[in-house]
Amino acid sequence: MIKGSFKRTGSGRIVSFELTGHAEAGPYGSDVVCAAVSALAISTVNGIDALAGFEPIVEVDDVEGGYLYVEMLTTVNQEQKNIAQILLENLLLGLQSIENENTEFIQIKTITEK
Repeated sequence: MIKGSFKRTGSGRIVSFELTGHAEAGPYGSDVVCAAVSALAISTVNGIDALAGFEPIVEVDDVEGGYLYVEMLTTVNQEQKNIAQILLENLLLGLQSIENENTEFIQIKTITEK
C-alpha cells in the first residue's frame, strides 16, 4: 500500500510530503495506481523547480523504490512559496482523488503542526 503524508504549518501551508510503499494494484510495470501516484509526485517536484524557480529538498530510495520525501525551502521569496503551494495543493487533490477510487491501495493523510 502507498501511504502519503502531508505536513502543514499552523497557517495551512504545506511544508513537506512523504510517499512510501508500493500500491501492488497490478503486476510490476502494469500498476496504474503506482504509475498515477508517481507521475503526479514527479510532476510536482519538476514543476516546483521549473515554475517556482527552486529545487526543494528531495530524498528517494534509488535501490528499493517506493520512497519519496520532499521538503520546501524556507529561504525562498513569497512568490516562489505561493507557486509551490499551488502545485502542492494540486498534488494533494490528485492523490486524494486516487485514494477515493482505490482505498485498498493508497492512504493519504495531512498533519497540521501546532
